[in-house]
Order: sequence, then structure tokens, then C-alpha cells
Amino acid sequence: MAQSAGTFDIGLLVGKSTKIPISDRVKIYSSLSDMKSDGWEESDPECAAATIYFSQNPTPVKLVVGSWDAANGETASEAITACRSANNDWYACYVVDATAGEIEAVAAAVEAMEPASVYFYTTKDEIVTGNIMETLKNKSYKRTFGQYSTTPHAAVAAMGYAMGANTGGANSAYTLAYKTEVGVTPEKVSTTEAVKIRELNGNVYTNFGPKFKLLTQGKMASGVSFDEVLNLDMLQAEIQIGAVNALVMAKKIPQTEDGLSLLLSAISEQCEKSVIRGAIAPGVWKGSPILTLQRGDTLSKGYLVLAERIADQTQDERDKRVAPPIYVPVKMAGAIEHVVVNVTVNR
Repeated sequence: MAQSAGTFDIGLLVGKSTKIPISDRVKIYSSLSDMKSDGWEESDPECAAATIYFSQNPTPVKLVVGSWDAANGETASEAITACRSANNDWYACYVVDATAGEIEAVAAAVEAMEPASVYFYTTKDEIVTGNIMETLKNKSYKRTFGQYSTTPHAAVAAMGYAMGANTGGANSAYTLAYKTEVGVTPEKVSTTEAVKIRELNGNVYTNFGPKFKLLTQGKMASGVSFDEVLNLDMLQAEIQIGAVNALVMAKKIPQTEDGLSLLLSAISEQCEKSVIRGAIAPGVWKGSPILTLQRGDTLSKGYLVLAERIADQTQDERDKRVAPPIYVPVKMAGAIEHVVVNVTVNR
């Protein structure tokens, strides 16, 4: 099931409160006051997390809140899965007050979830061998973002910024590195602790000199940057939507080179959205050859849409009315997050 691009700016908070009936499972709110009008109180952990979520700048426009039926033995991962079944609109999720074991289980569930999703968690466990950050790094999970913090629900700030900043408009691409987390107290970590967190592909909000309070480093447990996961998820969803729309809107797409060109054009149109956002950009292809694309070739648009020839299809493939394999090599725009400045003095 494909998502529309509009659903990549909505977060989910899951908790054990009974304010949302299990029969409903989720409710959607557009503000903190909207939640409070619905009976949520500041003492509720979901409300405390939502306060952080809606406090970020840019401010996210929607939040899904889900119920975890812990009283009847439901696990955290089962709750997340149930929330996904009840609502496909959200992209990022957070489970309030999850233990290390629950974090690991939810991370595994989100890793395999459809539509594609990402998971944010907070831990204040000591940064030592065997903690949850190391566990998830060793599993190479690319859909889990962990933040070390003594502020409850600190990672919700990163999730809130991510959802608020993802407008989908021109030049809207962003990273999570070096962002301000409203409502989160910077951690006083030593250089050794900061290095260890980075080694574990974790994140921490801390002071940089007397002026800056910044989030570092914007990484998922696997070491890949959050923005790369998000941008590729959006691109994939848009390509799927573009291809399906082409099949649905056309009276018929003939199994000819001209017909195939219609599909390739529909996919190219979707790729252009990623170019406009600033997620992909022109660059040199350094991957393995794909059809006519060779290592060292320049992707002048940041992407190509290639397909095998209709003439090379087997009779069985023609009888099944399937298109030849289509390939979309893309060049991510990347981001500069580290700078080394050499100052040379001559007297």
C-alpha cells in the first residue's frame, strides 16, 4: 500500500492511557489545546509528550494518539501494529515510557512495517556496552532513531521537528543535525560520552560552547541519516502512486515502446518532486552499471528512469501483460555536516 506524500508529516504517540477506547484505537489532533479539550491532562504522559511535539519550530500540523491496551496484556509492539492497522496516515512514531526491551521489540516491528514508518525513542541508560543503542546498532536498524536524554520524551522533539519541517515544498529538504529541541534540557555529556554516543549511532541534545544548544547527529541506529530514509520513502511512495495513476487514468497503455514511454514519463514526473524538494541532485554515478548507465556517468537531473526493451520480452511476459523491468537510479543531494578549516598564517 502506497502513501501519499502528505502523510510523511504526521507523528504518532502511543501510551497506556484509557482516554481513547481500544475500539477506536487512535484519535487525530491538530494542536495541544485540541487534546486538552478532548479531556487530556498535563499529568498524562501522552499529553506531556504532545506538548514537546507541538512546541517545535516549525510546528507539526497533526498528531495521531494511539491506545496501548497494556491492562489486558497487549505488548508495545502489538500496540504499534494495531495503530498502524487503524490508521495509515502517520509516518513517525513514539511509545511513551517504553522500557529497553519494549524499545527493541517496537523497533523490530517498525523495521518491517508497511506503509514505511520510522520509530523515535528516548533512553537515559548509561552509555556503556550492552545498552539499547548498541543493541539496535548491532541489528543495523535503519528505521529507529534513538536519543540519549534525561528529559522525558526528548526524542519527541526530534520527531516533532521532522514532521513540522517536512512541508514537501520547494527546497524543503532538511537534516536533523544541529537543530534546536524546544522543551528539552541539553545534556552535560563529557567528550568521551559524546564520542561513545556517536559510535553507537545515537543522538544527543547538548551544548556547543556558550551559545549553541544543538542536536547531534541525526542518525538512525544503522548509521544512515534520518533525512535519507525519509526522502527515499517519499520517493518510493510517489513513484508507486505515479505508476498506478498512469495505469488507472489511461484507457489503455499499449505493450509497445510508446506505451512504455508513458510509464517512464509518469515516473519521471514523480522524481522531479524530489529534485524540487532538494532531496536529489545532479551528480556522478558511482554505483554498478544499470542498462546504459555506466559508473562515472553524470546524472544531469539527479536521476534516470530506464527500462529494458519491449522487444526483448518473452511471449509469456507479453501474455501476462507485464512491463519490462524499470530502473530508477538516483543521486542523493547529501548534506555537509562536518567542516575542517585550515588557517595558514604568514608573518
